[in-house]
Amino acid sequence: MKAFSALFVYSILLSLRTSTTLDTITPSQSIRDGETLISAGGRFEMGFFSPGSSESRYVGIWFGMSNETVVWVANRETPLKNYHGVLKVTNKGILILLDSTNTTIWSSTISRTAGNKINNPTAQLLDSGNLVVKDGNISDPKTLLWQSFDYPSDSLLSTMKVGWDLVSGLDRYITSWKSAEDPAQGEFSGGLDRRGLPQLVVMKGDKINVRLGSWNGLHFTGLPFLMPNPWFNYEFVMNEKEIYFEYEVLNNSFILRYVLNPSGIGQGFKWVDDTKSWELGITTQSDECEIYAHCGAYASCNINKPPVCACLEGFIPKSPTEWNLADWSGGCVRETPLACNDRDGFLIHKNVKLPDTSSSWFDKNMSLKECEELCLKNCTCKAYANLDIRNGGSGCLLWLTDLVDIVVLQVGGQDIYIRQAASVLMNHIEKKTRLHVIIIACNAILLMVMLVLGLLLYVRKKKLTKEGMNIKCQNDYNNIDGWDEDMELPIFDLITISNATQNFARYNKLGEGGFGSVYKGTLLGGQEIAVKRLSKSSGQGFNEFKNEVILIARLQHRNLVKLLGCCIQENEKMLIYEYMHNKSLDSFIFDQTKSKLLDWRMRHNIIGGIARGLLYLHEDSRLRIIHRDLKASNVLLDKNMNPKISDFGLAKTIGGDEIEAETRRIVGTYGYMPPEYAGYGQISVKTDVFSFGVLLLEIVSGKKSKELCNSVQCLNLLGHAWRLWIEDKPKELIDEFLILDDSCTLFEVLRCIHVGLLCVQQSPEDRPNMSSVVLMLSSDNPLPNPRQPGYFTEKALLGEDYSARNVISCTVLEAR
Repeated sequence: MKAFSALFVYSILLSLRTSTTLDTITPSQSIRDGETLISAGGRFEMGFFSPGSSESRYVGIWFGMSNETVVWVANRETPLKNYHGVLKVTNKGILILLDSTNTTIWSSTISRTAGNKINNPTAQLLDSGNLVVKDGNISDPKTLLWQSFDYPSDSLLSTMKVGWDLVSGLDRYITSWKSAEDPAQGEFSGGLDRRGLPQLVVMKGDKINVRLGSWNGLHFTGLPFLMPNPWFNYEFVMNEKEIYFEYEVLNNSFILRYVLNPSGIGQGFKWVDDTKSWELGITTQSDECEIYAHCGAYASCNINKPPVCACLEGFIPKSPTEWNLADWSGGCVRETPLACNDRDGFLIHKNVKLPDTSSSWFDKNMSLKECEELCLKNCTCKAYANLDIRNGGSGCLLWLTDLVDIVVLQVGGQDIYIRQAASVLMNHIEKKTRLHVIIIACNAILLMVMLVLGLLLYVRKKKLTKEGMNIKCQNDYNNIDGWDEDMELPIFDLITISNATQNFARYNKLGEGGFGSVYKGTLLGGQEIAVKRLSKSSGQGFNEFKNEVILIARLQHRNLVKLLGCCIQENEKMLIYEYMHNKSLDSFIFDQTKSKLLDWRMRHNIIGGIARGLLYLHEDSRLRIIHRDLKASNVLLDKNMNPKISDFGLAKTIGGDEIEAETRRIVGTYGYMPPEYAGYGQISVKTDVFSFGVLLLEIVSGKKSKELCNSVQCLNLLGHAWRLWIEDKPKELIDEFLILDDSCTLFEVLRCIHVGLLCVQQSPEDRPNMSSVVLMLSSDNPLPNPRQPGYFTEKALLGEDYSARNVISCTVLEAR
C-alpha cells in the first residue's frame, strides 16, 4: 500500500510539469525533468522528453506550438532510463547531463574559446532554435563558447549552416534518427560533399544516396526552385575560411523546417496555423530519377519520358541485355573512342542537372571559351560547363572522370558540353541535315496522300450517305444535336481509351470538375493524351460536351488546346485532347513555390499567347466565338510553357455580323464575369475582353481576383489595382518575385497593368477589342487613360457565400 501511495504521489508530481520563465541558465541553476527553457519569443522550448511510446528520456529542443516536433537532441546515443535527469552548465562553460547517480551521461565541448579564463558562462535558448553557451555579454558573438547549431540532429532550421569551418575543422551535417522512437544517429546523413566542386548530398553510410547538385550561383543544380525571393534567402559561401550552405526565412510569419527522416528522405515542412499542423512542401527522392546514378554513367534520366533512362548521343548501353531488362545501373560506353586531339569536339545537352562533381576541377575566372580550350587540351577531360550561370554565365567547371547522375529537368536546368569524337559530331550534323530533308519530303508526300485520301473519303462518304450508313458516327453520335459529319473528328472506341489510361487508374487522374474527371493516357504509338470523362450524373456536363464537340473540332490555332477526338459508347462520353505537360496556369501563378519558375519573359509570352488565342476566336475563326469562361485554370501550358486556351463547354457562337447577344442562362466563373453579363445576360466579345483583363492582372500580381476582398476595404483585385493606379502606385501591384527578376522590364509590366485596366472598364464600349489589345501589348504607342473598372463589393454586402442567383431574378446564374 505504501508503494502504491508513493507511486501515486510521484505520478502527480510528474504531471505538474512546469516551465521556467527564463530562456537562460547559469552555473547556479539547473533544469530538472519536468522543467523547460522557453526562448524569448516563445518559438522554441527545451526540456526532457520521450519520443513516441519509448520510456527512455532525452534532452531536446522542440517548437513551442508543436511539442511533438523535436528538432535537436543532446543525448542521442545515451538516453536516461528514468525521470531523474538534470541539465547544468559548469563554471567552465560546459553543458552536462547527469543521471540519478550524479553520473555525466552527456556533455558539450568548448568549440570556441573566449580568452584564457571563463568568468560568467550562461546557456541561452534563442528564438532561432539555437542553444548557445556564452561567457559574459550574452549579445556579443565573440563570447560564444558552444552552440547546438554546430552539432545538428535530423533538422535544418533557418540560419543553421551545413558545411565546414576550415579554420577549426568543424564539419556540420544533419543525420537521421534510427526510428521514430529512437533519436540515435541513423544510417543517413545530409550535408556538403567537399570533394571536387562541393555539392549537396544525402549519404547512406559512406555512399551517396541522393545528390542535389552543386551550386551554380543561383541554386543547386538539382533544386532549381530554391532561388532568392522576398520570403526566403539561400546562401552558399566558399572561401579560404569556410564552405557552407544556409537558408534564412525573411518573413517571421513563416515557420519552416527541413528534416531528414529515418528512411533517408528529406522533407521540407511549413507550419499552418489555421489547422495547427505541418504542411509538406518539398521532398527529396520524389521519383526514381533522384536516386543517385540510377541510369549509370553517360546516360540521362527523364521521369517524363519512358523508359526513364537513355544513353547520351554517341554512347550505347554497356550491357544491352541488362539494359533491355530495365537494369540501367551499368550505364553506357562510347560508341567511338576519342582521338584525344583537336579533332574532338563537344555536343551541348540542355536543361539538365549537372553530373556528379566529386571528381571535377573548377576556376572562377575563366570564360566558357577558355574552358572549352582547356578541356580539349586535356585527354582526361570529359565535359565542361559554366561554373556560375548568372549574368550570361562565367567560370569554368571540368569533369575529369565518367559522367554520372545526369537528370533532364523540365525547368531550371543547365547546359553541359560533352566531349565527342569527330565522327560522332559529323554524324550529328548529318542526322540533323537528313532529318530536315526527310521532314520536307515527308510533308510533301503526306500532303499528297492526304489529298488522295481526302478525295477517296469524300466519295465513300457520299456513297455511304446514299445507302443510309455513316461509318464515322454511330447511333450514339447521332443523338448529339448539331453533330456534323463534315467535322471529320476522329472517333475512339472505349477499349482504346481504357487501355491508354490503365482503366482510368487513380494515379493517372489529372483533375476533376463539375463535368467529371480528366485522366492522362498514352496511346499504343506513344502519343500522350488527356481524356475528359463526363460524369454520368452530370446534366450540365453533357451540355458542355455537346458544345465542345461541335465548336472546338472546327478550331485550329497554336494557342487553343487541340481536340484529338471523342468517344461515346456504353453510356460513356469522353473528349480526347493533346496532353499538356505543365497542366494549368493557376497551378503556377497562385503557388508560392512554382510561381518563382515563371520569370517575366515567360509571363509576358503567356499573356501574348492568350491574347492571340482570343483574337482568333473573336475575328479569325470560321465562327465568331465567345469563350465565356476564360480564367487561369482554363489556360493550359505545354512542355515549352506556351499557353493554350481550353474548356469550350460554355462557349457561345454569334453571327459574323453580330456584335452582341443576350442569354437567360448565365454561366461562367464569379470574379471573371463583367457586370453587363452577370447582371443582364448581355454577352459580346467584350465579355471575354473583361475576363482577359482580370487574368492579365492576376498573372502580373500573382494574386487571385477575389482574394484581396476583405471587410475593411471591400476591394477585390480589380478594386485594389484601380486604387493603386489612381494613387500613382501601380508598381506595388507587381508580384514581389518579378521585382527581383533580371528579365523583368518595368515599362513592360506597367504597360500590361495599364492594358489590363483598359480591358476591365465598367462599360463594354470603353474596352478595347482583342486586335487592339494584341497591338497594345506588342508596341510602345501611347495608351488612353483607363476608367473605373466594373468590380463589385459583394463580400462586404452579402457575405462570403454570395451567389448572383440570389439577386438576379430574370436569369439563371451558374457560377463555377
